[in-house]
Amino acid sequence: MKAILALADGTVFEGEQFGATGETVGEVVFNTSMTGYQEVLTDPSYKGQIVTMTYPLIGNYGCNEADVESIGPQVEGFVVREYSAYHSNWRSKWSLDTYLAEHNIIGIQGIDTRALTRRLRVHGVMNGCLSTEDLNPESLVAKAKAWHGLVGWDLVQRVTCPNPYAWHTSIQSPVPSGQLKEVFDGRRRDTQAKTPLSGNWQLATGNWYKVIALDFGIKYNILRQLAEHGCEVQVVPAKTAAEEILAAEPDGVFLSNGPGDPMPVGYAIKTIQGLMGKKPLFGICLGHQLLGLALGGKTFKLKFGHRGANQPVKHLETDKVEITSQNHGFCVDIDSLPNSVDITHINLNDDTLEGIQHREYPVFSVQYHPEASPGPHDASYLFSRFTEMMKE
Repeated sequence: MKAILALADGTVFEGEQFGATGETVGEVVFNTSMTGYQEVLTDPSYKGQIVTMTYPLIGNYGCNEADVESIGPQVEGFVVREYSAYHSNWRSKWSLDTYLAEHNIIGIQGIDTRALTRRLRVHGVMNGCLSTEDLNPESLVAKAKAWHGLVGWDLVQRVTCPNPYAWHTSIQSPVPSGQLKEVFDGRRRDTQAKTPLSGNWQLATGNWYKVIALDFGIKYNILRQLAEHGCEVQVVPAKTAAEEILAAEPDGVFLSNGPGDPMPVGYAIKTIQGLMGKKPLFGICLGHQLLGLALGGKTFKLKFGHRGANQPVKHLETDKVEITSQNHGFCVDIDSLPNSVDITHINLNDDTLEGIQHREYPVFSVQYHPEASPGPHDASYLFSRFTEMMKE
C-alpha cells in the first residue's frame, strides 16, 4: 500500500506502508543507531515523534518480548529505507510489520532516508504528517503545518504510570504493587531476603537501598540497572509531591527520562526543589533538564537533537571520552546555571551540556542514557556513583 510522509516545509516522500494503516502527525527526527530498533520504538522519550532510522536495513532480526523499554511502542510513526520482511533470530516472536500493526503504529519504507536526514540536519527537525489514507501531498503538508509541535506541550502525562508500583529484576515488566506480594514471597523463600512492598520498606541486611523513581517516561533498563546495583525501587507518577516522597523515607530519588519540552512540567520542577538537599538525587535525560530548571537554569530546543548510540561525551573530571546513547531534543543552557553547579560532562560534537553536579548537595544528572539499551555501556558507572552517594 502506498504511503506518504509530508514535512511542514513542503517536502514530500512517497513510499510503501508496513505496520498499521491510517494517518499520524508528529515531529520528524532521525536516530543513527545501527541496531536496537525495538528499544527505540518502545522508548517513551519518543512520544510525539515520527522516528527515521538512518541505518538502511531495519527489521531483519524481528521483535521479541524482552527487548522492550516500556509497555509498547511509543513513537507516532516509523520511517526506514528498507524493511526486511524476512526476520531471523532465535528470540524473535514477531516480524516488525506484525509488531507495529498490533500496536497501531504506521511504518513507511522505500524512501530516501539519507535525503530526509540531511534535510533535517540542515533545516532542523520539523513537523510531519504520515498517511496511507490521504495521498494528497498538499493536504498532508497543510496538516503538518497545522500541528502544534512539541514546544509548550506536557507529554509526560501521556507516558507516566497512573499508579505507584514496585520493581524487581525478577519482574521484567511493571506490575501494580498490589499484585507483587506473591512474587516477592516466592523470592523470599528462595533467597531469604526481604523486599519492599508498596508503603512498607523491608530491606535485606546487605547493601540494599530504597529508591523512589519519579516516572516521567522511564525506561525499563534504568529500573533493571538500579536493581542490579542494589536498589529496591518504587516507581511513582510524575505528579507525586515531594512531601509524599519524603514521607516514604527513601535513601535516594531518581529522576527519569521522558519526552518533549521540560518547561511545561512545572509540577515536577516544584517536586525536585522540595527534595533538593534532603535526599540524594540522580537524573537522566528529561530528569536532567528538570533538575537544571529546578536549580534556576534555562533550557532551549536543539536544531535536530542528539539521537543515536554513538555520541561522544567528555567527562571533565577524568578527561576520558565516553561513547554514549542519547535521545533528546532539548538542552540545558550552560550559561544559565548558578555558581553552585559544576559542569561534569560536555558533548564533543557541539559542546552542549551533558552532565552537572551540585557543589553542596548530593545531586547530579546527565543528559545522555548510561543505561544504554540500545548502545554502549561506557557510562554505567553512574549507577554505582548513585549508590555510593546514598551510602555516604
